[in-house]
Amino acid sequence: MNKSSFFIVGQHAVIEALRNPQRKVLRVFLTEEAKKNIHRKNQNKNLLEDVKVYFKSKKELDKYSSKEQLMHNGYVAEIEHLDQLDLKQFIKDKNDLTFVCLDEVTDPRNIGSLIRSAASFKVDGLIIKERHFPSDSKLMYKSASGCMEHLNIFEVSNINSTLKNLREKNFWVYGFDARGEKDFTDIKWEGNNVLLFGSEGFGMRQHTGKYADFFVKINMNDKIESLNISNSAAIVFHHLSYIKKKSLINTEKKNHLTQ
Repeated sequence: MNKSSFFIVGQHAVIEALRNPQRKVLRVFLTEEAKKNIHRKNQNKNLLEDVKVYFKSKKELDKYSSKEQLMHNGYVAEIEHLDQLDLKQFIKDKNDLTFVCLDEVTDPRNIGSLIRSAASFKVDGLIIKERHFPSDSKLMYKSASGCMEHLNIFEVSNINSTLKNLREKNFWVYGFDARGEKDFTDIKWEGNNVLLFGSEGFGMRQHTGKYADFFVKINMNDKIESLNISNSAAIVFHHLSYIKKKSLINTEKKNHLTQ
């Protein structure tokens, strides 16, 4: 089956797509300086070896990003979509998983920025409604800064049924909402967890919130109404990464003492 292709722009987005063995890169359009930079950054492997490469001027490449008003930096690529991942198969025989789930979040820049943070702090995957995921958005790929290639993304047809199924598989669902009674840093964060975020404008839908086991919040300055969703998520991801790292160190210390 032939997969649909689309264009992405920007240094990190293009280079990480070239580095990903699972990603089919059909064509690359580069300035001469961008080509030299690729070789400088990847001296042990020729990323352009099996790819059709076309050299263009900066002005010629502008047509690929002028509509979205993005900086291409001399890098444009035509790529295919990755194979879709199956969430049910992914969670089999795995423990201590952390997923982030987005309810009605549709802005490509926010989704891309959140993906960048999630990949940076080793979140296990993003769960998002299929029709809300801008899978071929240049804006999202540019905002993700190459991290589209480093995060498991699960596109689902129904968020509520997905959360219901995950709860049945021993996942705790934490809804991040101003109505939360506890600050999220007061949670132990053990086992399998889903971090559920609603849209900035309208928050979490009421019927989706019914599938949350707990509501938690991010304590912040009372004079500030809210944070951008990607900023909020990054704060949470960093904290959970710290907790996991600390737990791992403590486990290693205990094992060392018992030897």
